[in-house]
Amino acid sequence: MDTDKKLERAIRILEKAYERQKAGDLEEAIGLYKASIEVFPTAEAHTYLGWTYSFQGKYDEAIDQCKIAITVDPQFGNPYNDIGSYLIQKGQFDQAIPWLELAKKAPRYEPRHFPYLNLFRVYMKLGILDAAQRELEQARFIQSSVEIATGGGDDEAGATVN
Repeated sequence: MDTDKKLERAIRILEKAYERQKAGDLEEAIGLYKASIEVFPTAEAHTYLGWTYSFQGKYDEAIDQCKIAITVDPQFGNPYNDIGSYLIQKGQFDQAIPWLELAKKAPRYEPRHFPYLNLFRVYMKLGILDAAQRELEQARFIQSSVEIATGGGDDEAGATVN
């Protein structure tokens, strides 16, 4: 099977995995994400597999998958933000900051306001209120700019803002 066909097949499996995840069937979703990765590893499949692990409270496994996603495609911003989010869940606020800063700079990332919201949460927890305020204002600016450009809001917050 050529590369394009493998990628197409992997994406179809990934879409099924996402549907199973949305339906709450996390074990089935995990199996399908792994199957997608077996056919053709993508940053998305690794990131979403990590996301599913996070729903099970398996933050270390989720972080591992995100790190693999970054090796597959360093320009994909979601895994950087997700690592930051999982570190926040683990109470490791200082360690989350560099990952969230990397997410802000990633060329391929939507929704772009999530790392700013996560940094707002970190700085609030750390009591750095001026930095928290700056991150919140930037998140609001980005979100309102997107809403103006697209004519609507973002209905799906995803798990990246935990």
